[in-house]
Amino acid sequence: MPNIVGNGVRIIEDDQALTAQEAADLLNVSRPHLVKLLETGEIPQLPKVDRHRRVARFEVLSYKREREAKRASALGDLAHLSQRHRLGY
Repeated sequence: MPNIVGNGVRIIEDDQALTAQEAADLLNVSRPHLVKLLETGEIPQLPKVDRHRRVARFEVLSYKREREAKRASALGDLAHLSQRHRLGY
C-alpha cells in the first residue's frame, strides 16, 4: 500500500472573493488584462472594496473552463482542417 502520509486537503469556498491580482494569477494573465475582462463584463465583478476590485472565485473558474473549452474546440477544428488538407500535422 502506498505511503500517503503528509498529503493535505484544502477546502476553498466557491464564493470566495479574490483580488484582481489573485484572479489574474489564477487565469495566468496580467492584472491589466483581467481588468479589461471585468470592464467588458466577460467576468462579472463584485462591488469594489474602497477602490479595490473583487471577483468571485467561481466566476473566474467558470470563465477559465469556458476559455479552455473554446481553445480545445479551436484546436480540434485546426487538426481536422490540417488532416483534410493533408498538411502533415
